[in-house]
Amino acid sequence: MAATKGFGPKKAYLILYNAASAIAWATILGRVAIVLWWKGAPFVPLVVDNFARITQTCAIMEVLHALTGVVPAPFFTTAMQVASRYFLMWAVCWPFPQLNTSAFYSSMLVAWSLTEVVRYSYFALKQVDAVPGWLHWLRYSAFLVLYPVGISSEVVMTLLALRGPAADLAAWYPYALTAVLLSYAPGSVILYSHMLKQRRRYLGASNAAQKKTQ
Repeated sequence: MAATKGFGPKKAYLILYNAASAIAWATILGRVAIVLWWKGAPFVPLVVDNFARITQTCAIMEVLHALTGVVPAPFFTTAMQVASRYFLMWAVCWPFPQLNTSAFYSSMLVAWSLTEVVRYSYFALKQVDAVPGWLHWLRYSAFLVLYPVGISSEVVMTLLALRGPAADLAAWYPYALTAVLLSYAPGSVILYSHMLKQRRRYLGASNAAQKKTQ
């Protein structure tokens, strides 16, 4: 009865939001994986472009959640990560769709979707205290590989835009892309350091708890 009473609108919303987001990113991952295996990277944008763009755009909710305190996430790092994804989706991939046939577009989406499937599944299950140990470990460990893959793919996609298509747009556009690209160095260090701190906090606490029970 106590558990049922504690299951309020906020918790129900977070379960629904996180579960729907996990399913959306799993759909992207499945589409990319199938097309890569079946036909190759040049055909990936034909089946994923619009859906990936819409799914990532909905991540503005992450910023609103952090801003309003719906979840205890730091606003600054959350906004940084969402902004970098928006930049790729709307300032690189959308105006230069020819770049989306690159293998780096596919690797970027694979890194993003694997990260988000793990993260959203974790937060959905956390609302009902049903996170399995392996998912807890993945939540705070998968980024060690996925973040470098994702950030490298994002940088290459931006460089590809600078080397060609950006010259076809407004004169200021290449400068804007360059400015954002230069921000990746400090930005990636800040985000990666934050995730390492989270890993030490949550996996360290988990390991300490396990030792006490042994």
